[in-house]
Formats: sequence, C-alpha cells, structure tokens
Amino acid sequence: MGLFARFRKRSNDEPRGGDRGYYALYESQRAYDPDDDFDPAPKMRPAPDYGAWDQQLSDLDNSVIREEQRRTPWWKPEHYRGRRKRWWALRIVAAVILMFFALVAWLAITAPLSKSLEPIAAPQVTLLASDGTPIARSGAVVDAPVEVAELPEHVIQPFLAIEDRRFYSHWGVDPRGIARAAWTGTGGGSTITQQLAKFTFLTPEQTLTRKAREALIAFWLESWLTKDEILSRYLSNAYFGDNQYGLRAASLHYFYRKPENLKPEQAAMLAGLLQAPSRYNPTKHYDRAKRRMDLVVGAMVATGYLTEAEAAKMPAPKIDVRARNDLPTGTYFADWALPIAREGMEASYSKQVITTTLDAQLQALASRVTSRAALGDAQVALVAMRPTGEVVAMVGGKSYAESPFNRATQAKRQPGSTFKMFVYLAALQAGWDPEDTIANTAIETGSYRPKNSRGNYSETITLEDAFATSSNVAAVRLFNEVGSQNVIRTARSLGVTSPMPEGDPSLALGTSSMTLLELTSAYAGVAANTFPVRAHPIPDEEEGWWEWMTTREDSVSGRAHEDLEQMLRAAINRGTGRAATLPIANYGKTGTTQNYRDALFVGYAGDLVVGVWVGNDDNSPLNKVTGGGMPARIWKDFMRSALELPAPKPSSVPDPEGPVQPLDIDIEEGEEIPLGEEGTSIRFEQDGIVLSQDGVPIELRLDENGFNVEER
Repeated sequence: MGLFARFRKRSNDEPRGGDRGYYALYESQRAYDPDDDFDPAPKMRPAPDYGAWDQQLSDLDNSVIREEQRRTPWWKPEHYRGRRKRWWALRIVAAVILMFFALVAWLAITAPLSKSLEPIAAPQVTLLASDGTPIARSGAVVDAPVEVAELPEHVIQPFLAIEDRRFYSHWGVDPRGIARAAWTGTGGGSTITQQLAKFTFLTPEQTLTRKAREALIAFWLESWLTKDEILSRYLSNAYFGDNQYGLRAASLHYFYRKPENLKPEQAAMLAGLLQAPSRYNPTKHYDRAKRRMDLVVGAMVATGYLTEAEAAKMPAPKIDVRARNDLPTGTYFADWALPIAREGMEASYSKQVITTTLDAQLQALASRVTSRAALGDAQVALVAMRPTGEVVAMVGGKSYAESPFNRATQAKRQPGSTFKMFVYLAALQAGWDPEDTIANTAIETGSYRPKNSRGNYSETITLEDAFATSSNVAAVRLFNEVGSQNVIRTARSLGVTSPMPEGDPSLALGTSSMTLLELTSAYAGVAANTFPVRAHPIPDEEEGWWEWMTTREDSVSGRAHEDLEQMLRAAINRGTGRAATLPIANYGKTGTTQNYRDALFVGYAGDLVVGVWVGNDDNSPLNKVTGGGMPARIWKDFMRSALELPAPKPSSVPDPEGPVQPLDIDIEEGEEIPLGEEGTSIRFEQDGIVLSQDGVPIELRLDENGFNVEER
C-alpha cells in the first residue's frame, strides 16, 4: 500500500511540509529525512565487465544462428554446416545401426532361411485320368534332401575341390578363390554359399546389383546356418541336368544309386556336371562328362583329397539310367489342369500323382472325331463336361505339337447366336412364354439394323420358333423388351465373367467375346438347373456342412426351365441345329458370327455337356461354315459314340507307368560286395547277379536267361 500512498491526493488543508511531506515518484526526488538509516553520500560503482557483455552477445548470436539452422530444411547444405564432430559421429553410428536393422528386416522378408529348404523347381507331377491311366507328366525331378553328415567323404570332396576349396574357412565370399579362378581358369569364382543364395533367392541375371545382393545374402546365410547345413541345402537343390534337381535325384537317375552309396568316380562325375549340366550331360555327351570328371579328379589331387596313384586308378563310371519317361510333358488338358492342381500343393521335394476328371476313353474319342473332320486350314476346339462341371475331354486345336495354344480355354471369341439362350431365359423369367409372339419384320429404324439369315422375315413369330430358326431381329427386339441389365444379370448368374456392355443391342447376337469353356459351363448350369457351374479338372472334395450352408447356388423356376429346354429341343430337332439330332432327348443351340468368322454348337444330352468351336486363329472368315454345319456334325459324331461308352473303372495301380524306385533292403541294388583281397566282387542288380574281378575284362552274369559271360 506504500506505493499507492505516494499517489494519494493530499487534502486542501494539509500543509506541503511537515512529517508527511510530498513524495515524488522516484526515490531520488524524495525529501531527505534525518531519521532515515542510509548514507546519502554517493558510492563508487565498479567498472562495467565489457568482456562478459561480449560473451553474452556472442552466445545470443550463436543461439540465433543455431535456431535459423534448425529451421532450415534438412536437404539444404546450410542445415549441416558448423556441426561438431561429436554430433556427426553420434548420428553416423545411429544411421549404421538403423541400416543394420533395416537390412535384417529386408533379408527376413526377401530371403527367409526357410526358402533355402524348399526345392528351387516345382516337383514332378503326374496327372492321371479318372481310371488311373497316366496322361501327362510335368515338372522337375526332385527327391528327398541329403544330409552331409550321412554322406561319405569321397562324395563330398569332389564338390568342394571343384566348386569351393576353402568352403570351411571363408565367410561366404572368398577373394582368394575369385583370384585363383581368374588366374587358373579352374574352380568357380562364386562360393558354394553364393551359389546357394543365387539359385534359391535370386534371378540368373548378370548385373552388379544382383552380385551385390548375392554376396549380402551369402553373409546372411553364413551368420545363421552352419557350414554343413549350407552344403546340405546346396547339394539338395543344385541342378544336374536331365531335369534332375538335387544330388539324390541325380544319383538315382544317372547311376541308380542312393547318394550315400555312390562310388568315388560316380561322385566325381556328378560334381563335374554342376558347371554346365546340359553341356556335360552324360546320357547325351558322355565324352564331355568324362573330360570334365578328369578335371574334377585333378582338382582333388591338387587339394590333397587324392594321391596321384589313386587318381590314376579311378575308372570311368558306367551310366545306369532305368527310369524312362514316355508320357508327354503337356497336352491341352494338362496345361490347363496343372496350374490348378499346383495351387493346393505345398512346396516339397516329393513327387505328386494327381487323379483328374479326364475320361481317357472320351478324350481319345474327342481326338479322333476332331482329327477326321474336314477342317482345311481352320482350327477346332471341343470341351466335354458333366453338368457338375467335371471336364472329361478337351481338345484345344488340331495339333498340340504344332500349336500348344488352347483355343478352348485361352481364345476369347464371339459366341454368336449361342448367346441368345441368355436373352430368352431372361424373357422367360420375366413372364414370357414360348408361345408368345414378337415382331419378325426387318428393322428399318435406329442406328443398329441387324438382318436375318437369307432374308427370312414375317409379321410375327413365336419365341420358340424365333429361337429355333435363330431370328436376329426377333432376338434384338426381345433384348430391348427385357432390358440389357436383366440379360446381363442372367448371364452373370450362369457364370459368365467376360465383359458385356450395357445398352448395346448387338449383345443379343453374341458380340461380346468369351472362351468356349466359359460358354459351355453356362450351358451346363442350364442342364443341371443349378448354377453357376465351375469347370474343374480335379475332382471336388466332399462338401462339408459349412460349405453347403455358405455356398450360393441359383436355379430358375421349374416352368421357366421346362420352357427353355423346350426351345433348346426345337432348335436342335427342327431348327438350325438339325445336323446334331440324336435318337435321345437332346438340347442345343447353334452360333455363327459376322462374316462366318466363328461357328459354334453347344448342347447337352444324357450326362454330357459339349461345346464345339471352329474358326481361324487370325479371325479371318471361314468358307461360309455355320454353327449348324461342321460344329453340329462334330458334336453329333462325338455324342453318339460317347453315350454308348461304358463308365470308366478306376485302376488299382495309381501310377502304372511311373519310374521304379529302389527298395530299402539290406543289400542295395547296384551295391558291390567284395569277395576276398584279389579284387573279386559280386554286384546285385535288378535283373540278376554279376560276378567280376579287377583287371579281368569280362564279368559273369546270372539272370532269368541263365548264366552268361559279358564284356565288362
């Protein structure tokens, strides 16, 4: 309150002087009071510390500079000027640590260690027909992985000598080995670890980036795996030619021996194959393989694994290839079925045998029927399936050897008038009847003016007759009446997935393209009145209760289905499909596209739904071939014989033409047992027993033909 008392106005009768005199705002102007306890004499103040002032101003300037530098964007050089060494060191160390963790995370994603345990090529798959008859065999020949601890030293040493002499002493990359390979021309520049990284994780491209990644992954493998684990994985995945991957598959293929029982000369020849498996393939180029084997033996001498005397005594191994693959690697059906079969397969080294839905008798019949058709230069495709979608026969062209392109599953062509089935079904579902009439006069207005074949018109026509005679103008008018959205919705419900433009009246005449397999599957849905039907080459597993509850299936009303089948029968019995008439109930529709570019017939009878297409690959016009001509005749020729064939009986032998595998018995086939110290030995083979002696050019064989003397 003392402060405010100074500003308090004195009263008019208060004197200016006295004990309560006037106080000014500043203490220096206050009147002197003798009772105050202070010395009025001026005191001497110390001289100002100009150095401290300069230091404070300097600190202030530095603070301003640092703040401006902090606010400068990080990508500008000014952001980093004037930094102290300690600042740089801490951040460099932090960056290195972050890069290390990022590298570990990147390798864990792009190069998981488990991937080196998987085969680098898809294992061999044998496809069987429904009766167990092998139809195709595709994929690499792989077998169980090997364990280095279980292999004899003379099996491991050739691979180390020729591929990576310092394998057990380097850390994934060997500069000395690279220099030696460049100087001598022998041995590989890449270590075994690098090779494992290359064919397990990387592509074979020859770039510096790929080599850098290869070295990086090699260090990664060396950090997490033991040397024996790396070598085991390398030998289990390396390619040895003749479609053989891994040491076990190669030893069984070339010498009919397990890798644990390989002889030194056999192991040396196998080690020589790794540099160029196709060039040194002993089944085709034995002389080259032998010269390469001699190089391997020389490397073993240089490494100290063999003496000169042991190397000189090493004989040339005898090739013993017993498994023959007489099956084709591909057919039209196999090329379509194999990717679907592999979708549910786990990566493994074991061979797979898969039974398909293909009927061997029907497939042979389809091939005969299409091959004897007078096609000229045109191509043909045929798909036969059950109403459930099980494909039992497939022809994708005149010759798979000349053209493996599958015209049944890959070629998208216009379906022509076979598409009218969707238009009429949509109309039936909307309440139309086969006896209802529609105008059949020429369309003279509008931008789209389709014509009827041969100029056949009338005032009106029933839906059944319009469908049977394949009237174009009636189909377009009905399409406009029903609405494109309803027609497209009907086609989609039957399983058509190809694009279909809305509002385009030409869609009624089948101008949208789709595959023959897709179109035939839609007709299978009509045959079963349960859709959509999914065409499949592998038998479906038994449906569980959850799948049964959650799987959505549609059907049309009984009346609409009967009416549609009535029109399909009219088309095949008295309409454009008369050439396909059978003595039993049959249903179908012809299709011919503009300028005779495509001719089709799709229909069903009994328990078979079959689609046939004829056309040129370059989409050029046919010689006035219509769907009611050659396709209808092919359909009838196939169906007439197919419905008379007996049902296939499954074979008790799952793979009757598969390769023979050696049995795990006490005495291995091909194993030699010494009989004394003179070099006499007895060898057990699949077809007999062989007695031989070192230095003797003949051997004695005892087999089912008796006792024979053969040249060694």
